[in-house]
Amino acid sequence: MAALNRNILSTGKLRADFSPEAVPAKAPVRILQIGDGNFLRGFADWLIDVTNGAGLFNGRVTIAQPLARGLADMLNAQDGLYTVLLRGVQGGQTVDSRRIISCVDTALNPYSQWSEMLACVQDPTLRFVISNTTEAGIAHVDEAFAPDVCPNSFPAKVASLLWSRFQKLGGTAASGLVFLPCELIEANGTKLRSIVLQHAEAWKLPADFVVWVKDHNYFCNTLVDRIVPGFPAAEAEGLYVDLGYTDPLMVAAEPFLLWVIEGPAHLADELPLHKAGLDVVWTDDLQPYRTRKVRILNGAHTASSLAAFCAGLDTVQAMTEDPVVSKFLNRVMFKEIVPFVPLPDAERRSYADTIMERFANPHIRHELISIALNSVSKWQVRVLPTVKDYAREYGKAPAGLSFSLAALLNFYHGKFDAAGEFVGDRAGQSYPIRDNPDVLSVIGDAWRAAQGGSDLTALVRGLLGDVRLWGEDLNQVPGLNEQVVRSLASIKALGVKAAMTAMAEEA
Repeated sequence: MAALNRNILSTGKLRADFSPEAVPAKAPVRILQIGDGNFLRGFADWLIDVTNGAGLFNGRVTIAQPLARGLADMLNAQDGLYTVLLRGVQGGQTVDSRRIISCVDTALNPYSQWSEMLACVQDPTLRFVISNTTEAGIAHVDEAFAPDVCPNSFPAKVASLLWSRFQKLGGTAASGLVFLPCELIEANGTKLRSIVLQHAEAWKLPADFVVWVKDHNYFCNTLVDRIVPGFPAAEAEGLYVDLGYTDPLMVAAEPFLLWVIEGPAHLADELPLHKAGLDVVWTDDLQPYRTRKVRILNGAHTASSLAAFCAGLDTVQAMTEDPVVSKFLNRVMFKEIVPFVPLPDAERRSYADTIMERFANPHIRHELISIALNSVSKWQVRVLPTVKDYAREYGKAPAGLSFSLAALLNFYHGKFDAAGEFVGDRAGQSYPIRDNPDVLSVIGDAWRAAQGGSDLTALVRGLLGDVRLWGEDLNQVPGLNEQVVRSLASIKALGVKAAMTAMAEEA
């Protein structure tokens, strides 16, 4: 079977969507993408390809792998082509689409092709830089400046590339770039800009360069949202037969996406993804969208996943199908979380409905045990603000989210095994409890002091009052302590599902 490449595009026998308009004959490279992973290829490049195909953008992408080992050779072997599969339910409609992405011009390994990277960034037609170098990528690392050598860290690469562009194009206003970092950290653009300027200072680059970076380059804060599981290995051979070609770079993703970009309105016209009917929002205030995502999507995940896991379930989809757990999920979502998201009611409820569709997607296997990683800090950031808002409104903490905290304490009831791993027990089978070692030590010591749970009142009072866990004394939240004690005792006595039912009846 033939491999996917440009020759296949002319056969007319494609069994995947492809827009000839997506590859204008002489489209310039207007986007440098630092990141070759599944997410950007199934998110940003898909967006660009669709917008090209709609005749609304005329630009190609050069992809640079962020590490010395990456996909550049594989991408070039396929002429930059690969397939994106979108599968799931959106707006009540089943989605099953296949699109050959053709907006990628070339791919580079900057560690062996730094001169090509410099040539790319010196091109005056380049305007945008998109990145996803993981959350750890936007971090300051001391590096000596060698203009002809690829730096190791992502911000140092950006600083060096900008210096090269400044020298070549003279530091004009028009030569500035627009940075759209997709790393999942708050204020990602602001942080990237700050570290780039640190490098400029450390490398003693001229003051006029620093002024140019500050005044004529845009470092936009962004929020991205799409689940992209990546290569569908279990189905690959069957898909190859169905498509009529092999494609080891194929990417599977959910239909839903959201890209919120905090930046000047005029930039939206330069990259008009939203005009192609795509959910890309340019705004001067990203925070309401971040609050919506953190509280509704992430908050619902954190509030329900540990209870669902201890109830014997393994995936988010199973959680939506179980009659008891799904009732609990709907309760915390629509009665306790959604009303306290600071957006118009129709908007926040519509978003919550979308999240419930995404949770139920049969093509996305989202393991509950993976969501459980670092749940203490997640509960503090994602759930606690809603608990406090609810308590201010009603004089007591919400029953469902209080139950979620009890379920968290139950999940963290563990011990160190012979290999030194902190593990819990579910129906006689051990499971890993992964968190900061200090967190595990605090909670482990508390459970041992409680003699396996004989004094739950003291256990809950001590853990809720430990500011090392939550940053504050949660015993001060009205009604939270009492409800957590009652729910935890019920979980230990009846099991999670029966305790959920009892909580709902009592509430």
